Amino acid sequence: MVDRSGDIVESWGDADRLVMPRSSAKPIQAVPLISSGASEAFELDDVELALACASHNGEPVHIDRVLAWLNRLSLGPENLECGPQYPGFEPAFFDLVTSGGTSSPQQNNCSGKHSGFLTVCRHLDLPTSGYIDPGHPLQRNHVTAAMEEYCRFDSSAQTPAIDGCGVPVWEVPLVDLARGWSRLTEPGPGVTLLGAMMAEPWFVAGTGRSCTRFMTDPRKPVAAKVGAEGVYCAALPDEGVAIALKVRDGASRAAEMAMEHLLVGLEAVAPTKHPLTNWAGTVVGSLTIQP
Repeated sequence: MVDRSGDIVESWGDADRLVMPRSSAKPIQAVPLISSGASEAFELDDVELALACASHNGEPVHIDRVLAWLNRLSLGPENLECGPQYPGFEPAFFDLVTSGGTSSPQQNNCSGKHSGFLTVCRHLDLPTSGYIDPGHPLQRNHVTAAMEEYCRFDSSAQTPAIDGCGVPVWEVPLVDLARGWSRLTEPGPGVTLLGAMMAEPWFVAGTGRSCTRFMTDPRKPVAAKVGAEGVYCAALPDEGVAIALKVRDGASRAAEMAMEHLLVGLEAVAPTKHPLTNWAGTVVGSLTIQP
């Protein structure tokens, strides 16, 4: 946990451990959408900016808004290079399968982020094909550059890995990931993106998701974004506090509870009792933050 100046407020474990931020980096990856002028040129609203930072459930309204956005770019789902995915929200998945549907790129939880990438490409007249490649000018000159600026690392010393949606993913010290989120609270593109996330939290994640729940708690303004493999980041923009955590074995449930514990301690959210059920629907236990 760091303050607005980047100084460590509290720390547990190895704060300098290298981590791959995964989807927790999406608000930083979306910075070029604002800084390039693409958002203004295409008159993006808070829903679209939230989707650019999202790992959405693939619920019907998520998909409708992504398709409408692509249509305004004179593009379609075939231009999304994130790959096909079934909706993560079970009712949406079952509705799709029972109606004879199949997986598609617009249902990918990263389709909003990729729509943002394509918006920058359209605005800057960059090729819309191959935009996920590390050497593509979108990644090299804008997305990776934003990651370097906000998290203060040198990508030239690394060979990037490939994230779940195909884009480059870089190793960053955990404390510098927190500092990157702290910099999002400073005047500039980050404030706009965090504001959109907090204004439209359902589009950042969706029904039943912890990101949405944290951001809809009325106690304090919170922007929160989970990442794969046990990564979770959050910021309290009014207080300039930012958090980055990584559960070493990648357990997402542990990461969610760890983030809830920290946000409860900051009096930003209320502790919630999370029932645990077996396959028969019997409640066999619960997860609760202890004071």
